[in-house]
Amino acid sequence: MAENDSSNFVHSIIPKFDGHYDHWAMLMENFLRSKEYWDLIENGILVVEAGVEQTEAQCKLIKEQKLIDLKAKNYLFQAISRDVLETILNKDTSKNIWDSMKQKFQGSNQVRRAQLQALQRDFEILHMKEGETVNAYFSRTLTIANKMKAHGETMSQTIITEKILRSMVSKFDYVVCSIEESNNLDTMTIDELQSSLFVHEQRMKSHGEEEQVLKTSQEDRTGRGRGRGVFRGGRGRGRGRQPYKKAVIECFRCHRLGHYQYECHDWEQKANYAEFEEKGEEEVLLMSYVENKHWEKEEVWFFDSSCSNHMSGNKEWFSN
Repeated sequence: MAENDSSNFVHSIIPKFDGHYDHWAMLMENFLRSKEYWDLIENGILVVEAGVEQTEAQCKLIKEQKLIDLKAKNYLFQAISRDVLETILNKDTSKNIWDSMKQKFQGSNQVRRAQLQALQRDFEILHMKEGETVNAYFSRTLTIANKMKAHGETMSQTIITEKILRSMVSKFDYVVCSIEESNNLDTMTIDELQSSLFVHEQRMKSHGEEEQVLKTSQEDRTGRGRGRGVFRGGRGRGRGRQPYKKAVIECFRCHRLGHYQYECHDWEQKANYAEFEEKGEEEVLLMSYVENKHWEKEEVWFFDSSCSNHMSGNKEWFSN
């Protein structure tokens, strides 16, 4: 079917050169082959040797090739930006334009080897990052692998799958062992591996969310249960002790905030003073202050209001 009858088909989008030559060249070559113009890119227009008279058939062929070459050049002009086209001196044929682009951006064999060595080093040190998703890691790995293939490196699927399995983060260790034991890595495709790891990742994520919900629920219940053992003084008993802020503490004497009763300036210091407060199931708060003038220093007691039991050989020192 002639090209002018292509109205029944969707027009192909011309690949734009974005600086990544290998990728663009692959797309552009496929595009030109689909238009049956690639032979001119590779071989150029027929050239008759000097001094040899052209036959009628040769003249007709050259005329047809020049027309096709104009169409191929038109596609290349649309694919390459003006800034790049201005650096190409010989734009007479589509072959000249293609060869110039290849020389400028693909580089010599020495440059390609250096680029390949850099990619090989990146592939060797490649590891999954903490917090990185399976799909993101596969994308990074396959990007490097495809660049290596574009530079002439042979990259089989087995090499890539083995690299990925040995470079996963530690939380995937049991998954990796399971995959290696239950699958033949020589025949396992990259897509199959990615799908399997992705499913396990979603399961781990789901389990992690369930554990977090359970932990939060337990903390909420624990907080309500322990709340009864926390007094206005901000102190609890045993393992239920909670951190406190002195700014919210209420003095039992003056009922102002910011200090304990024994720190209150309005309190006339009394010996053997003990106060407790019991409401419902609230635990006992025992506080005591001893004036040194009634006892010798070695008989002075400062009771810890957070301890579980208070012991003394003098029963008279206790009010309860």
